Amino acid sequence: MKYLLSLGLLPALTFAGLNPNIHPNRGTLNNARATFESNNTGHVAFIGGSITQMNGYRPMMVEELKKRFPGTAFTFTDAGLSSTCSTSGAFRLEDHILKHGKVDLLYVEFAVNDDQDAGHSLRDARRGMEGIIRHVRTHNPYADVVVTHFVNPHLMEAYRKGEKATSIAAHDEVAEHYQVPVIDLAKEIQEQIDTKKMSWKAFGGVHPKPFGNRHCADMHGALLDHLWQGNARERKAHKLPKALDEHNYEHGRFVSPKEATGDWKAQIPDWKGIKGSFRADYAKQLCLVAAWAGQKCQLKFTGRSVGGFVLAGPDAGCINARVDGGAWRTVDLFHRYSGGLHYPRTVMFATDLKDGEHALELEIAEERNPKSKGHAARILHFTVNGLE
Repeated sequence: MKYLLSLGLLPALTFAGLNPNIHPNRGTLNNARATFESNNTGHVAFIGGSITQMNGYRPMMVEELKKRFPGTAFTFTDAGLSSTCSTSGAFRLEDHILKHGKVDLLYVEFAVNDDQDAGHSLRDARRGMEGIIRHVRTHNPYADVVVTHFVNPHLMEAYRKGEKATSIAAHDEVAEHYQVPVIDLAKEIQEQIDTKKMSWKAFGGVHPKPFGNRHCADMHGALLDHLWQGNARERKAHKLPKALDEHNYEHGRFVSPKEATGDWKAQIPDWKGIKGSFRADYAKQLCLVAAWAGQKCQLKFTGRSVGGFVLAGPDAGCINARVDGGAWRTVDLFHRYSGGLHYPRTVMFATDLKDGEHALELEIAEERNPKSKGHAARILHFTVNGLE
């Protein structure tokens, strides 16, 4: 990355020292470097929403790592998935990343989607991010992680008020607890705009233009320069401290819709006959489907929380859910983005359960969101937090 400095392509970096919006958090990333240099192999994964999925900072970092380690045979896993939050990330981590092997370096971004898509509370944003980090480091104790806070107007406005937005506050708390470096692009761009060194239009908005993504990738490069000075040391396993929240989603996993019994049907929806657009990612995916009030299904699971990764479109209904014959609670599947799109989101039916075997019951409710055109439920996967 030093060659970019000579080209003057790093306006966001301070030459006297590390940019204050780059937070090493006592992390080193030494394990990844040592693996890349000594084994000449490496698995680098990226997880986040559409900002990760797009042609943005991710492919720039892929090229950066290839240039730094020209003799290393890398495996790069792109687990960016539009609209998904850290809760969804924690539950899809196993299928979308870990099945490809142990991760040496993981890049994570969910600040924007936890904020503007999921509208997470501090607790929920913490549980998702902590679950991702604990799961990755349980799978590979040597795994290094970097968290990036991308940016939207709300996140910047919170900084202008001298505050941290909820998603950033939660992710920062987790990152500091686990000594994970952070790139605070939200704070960086807010400062750049307020000092008139950059405009929001030039940056590119929530989904940055190449200029904005280059700025982010250059900050990542500066972090690597800072942490990878001198020679790589012997790898050292990361110790898992006591969890910030014992109900975080560290054992998050997908459970097939085929595991359910009852009136609902496991099938690929007939998308041509269903109103609303949908993304190609889900065109041929099996869903557990119900469309009429009163339809029921059951699922036996082992864990301490259960939910569903769903597609919620213009006809999304409400679900009544209960565990182990307890009290019913109603979950509204319809999202503010569901009006024209079958929107992917994770909804939790029950959390904070005693770890063990449980029975979930779901029923399509008579009531529905006033903005919805139906009672439909389409569950791509059940989301279970617990060991199999």
